Amino acid sequence: MCTRLVYLGPNGNIITGRSMDWKLDLATNLWSLPRGVKRDGRAGANSATWTAKYGSVVATGYDICTTDGLNEAGLSANLLWLAESVYPKYDGNRPGLCISIWAQYVLDNFATVAEAVDALSAEPFEVVTDGVPGENRLATLHLSMSDATGDSAIVEYVDGKQVIHHGRQYQVMTNSPTFDQQLAVNAYWEQLGGTVMLPGTNRAADRFARASFYVNAVPKSDDLKVALASVLSVVRNVSVPFGISTPDEPNISSTRWRTVAHHTRKLYFFESALTPNVFWVDLNKLDFAEDAPARRLTLGSDDSNIYAGETSADFDVAEPFTFLALTT
Repeated sequence: MCTRLVYLGPNGNIITGRSMDWKLDLATNLWSLPRGVKRDGRAGANSATWTAKYGSVVATGYDICTTDGLNEAGLSANLLWLAESVYPKYDGNRPGLCISIWAQYVLDNFATVAEAVDALSAEPFEVVTDGVPGENRLATLHLSMSDATGDSAIVEYVDGKQVIHHGRQYQVMTNSPTFDQQLAVNAYWEQLGGTVMLPGTNRAADRFARASFYVNAVPKSDDLKVALASVLSVVRNVSVPFGISTPDEPNISSTRWRTVAHHTRKLYFFESALTPNVFWVDLNKLDFAEDAPARRLTLGSDDSNIYAGETSADFDVAEPFTFLALTT
């Protein structure tokens, strides 16, 4: 389920791109969520609680989960599939946070990756997973973060323990295996050199190798158009052709959509595999004030609504979506 990569360009051209791969339509919409909203971790009586410090634009999954987004401080968060994830067994003794609101917690509370890592390292809550809608299995996800300085972090739960990889060098994340093993696999391909040979399948390890090579091989430009085009081209290179899926592995499936977040200019680009246009949202044109309403850009079933250009004016006031709550 997906590939995420960070482009470290000159003069503030720091850009994060990601693909969303899944066998079914995720009923994704884009939302503008204001600051000042009180939220809880949706994990029962002893849920973590907070008030959003920052507004954000997010892409949802089934309108019950924030899967991707950029906040007004320039911090992005991305959820990707990791089958090996093992979360702590939740007994309610510590504050809980349902996995559906994990990325939103980061976007609501932090301006930089360093701030988020400092807070998460103290383990103020336990992440609690739940079932995937329409699937007979638990959601097993890991979280990436990146910011306007080019800093990155990957957060995973391995054998019930939180593991954080923090540093500017962690530009790429895909799926299985766990991140430390991904780095080891990628070291092999780095020795060969990407101009000699790169793996070409849709497997996570192969996508990791291609993304790692290309995101650093493309020219680093201070021209916004060139930089954005470079990032989109790399994300497209690691996308899975539409209609392809791997039996019993819905995370190795068609790319449904792609996003590109420009951290310093606060631009959030969206490209659906089913529509002809890339469109974008300028966060500077949205109202994130505490008394501002939530707004939705409705993409429609199978992204049937088509947008082009800058779309902040196309967001409509809407009742905020409800994050999935723990049911087990």
